Amino acid sequence: MGMFDKLLANLKNSRKTIVFTEGTDARILEATDRLLKEDLMDVILCGNVEAVNAAAKAGNFNVAKATVIDPLTYPEFDAMVKTMYELRKGKMTEEECAKSLAKSNYFGTMLVKMGKANALLGGATYSTADTVRPALQIVKTKKGANLVSSSFILFRTKDGVEEKIAMGDCAINISYADKLDKDGNVILTAAQQLAEVAVETAKTADYFGIDPKVAVLSFSTYGSGKGGTVQLSHDAVIEARKLNPELVIDGEFQFDAAVSPVVAKTKCPDSKVAGQANTFIFPLIEAGNIGYKIAQRLGGYEAYGPILQGLNAPINDLSRGCNADEVYKMAIITAGMAE
Repeated sequence: MGMFDKLLANLKNSRKTIVFTEGTDARILEATDRLLKEDLMDVILCGNVEAVNAAAKAGNFNVAKATVIDPLTYPEFDAMVKTMYELRKGKMTEEECAKSLAKSNYFGTMLVKMGKANALLGGATYSTADTVRPALQIVKTKKGANLVSSSFILFRTKDGVEEKIAMGDCAINISYADKLDKDGNVILTAAQQLAEVAVETAKTADYFGIDPKVAVLSFSTYGSGKGGTVQLSHDAVIEARKLNPELVIDGEFQFDAAVSPVVAKTKCPDSKVAGQANTFIFPLIEAGNIGYKIAQRLGGYEAYGPILQGLNAPINDLSRGCNADEVYKMAIITAGMAE
């Protein structure tokens, strides 16, 4: 697991605590058993204590070293409600905050906000929206971030050589449109949003040992096509260069121009990215989600993610079709990225 070396080193150097929002799920319990057995981190499981212990016993999982917390009996629950009420600044009543915090997705997120945990992993049974919404409301976006996005790190070994690529956004932002203020003035263009996704995905790629060469994709290469996402992808490259002048980024590209040196030589011979891209930015979630799954299922890549970007703390989402090994690996990624 070469791509995990940096994460494991961080976990070894600084003890982290991760909270799982679905404490009774067999996949979560199996991963917890393994994490605790290998002494990689401390684990908090959200859920009714008796139900969690019963589920662990049924699966023969040893989670004795985990902390199991039931939101409904948590001694500091009232303090949590007050904190959330202040954070929501009149957008929710105290009663509404209490009702939300009785649910483990909100409760677990508040544990991170209050410093009881360093990171959160959810989504084994919750939808992506039910993992991201509490994060946006409670942990919120980091300074300078205008949106939350996601990326996948894809890894494979081919002919004895480790290969890694990054893809974003494949899970969060469905599409991009100009954001307007109440008077109808543009405060953030669609291209600026996609550019932010590109910059954040490049940071994630770099964290995992990928020297990012970023290709913003479309169905056109340097204006060969018109309509659709062509202008968005083209303009996003310009905006990304403003955000990070050092970033090696280019486009808009068709995928073949981005990865094939032969095609790149024909279509865009002077590009520093074309033909050698390793970080791919999709202009629509349909393209991103389909793209990473094709790479996973036909290209033989292992896909790790979605890794959420732009939040103040590591909070990640699981696929509801995940297995215990994926939970284990995503826990290492999530806790390992905590400061």
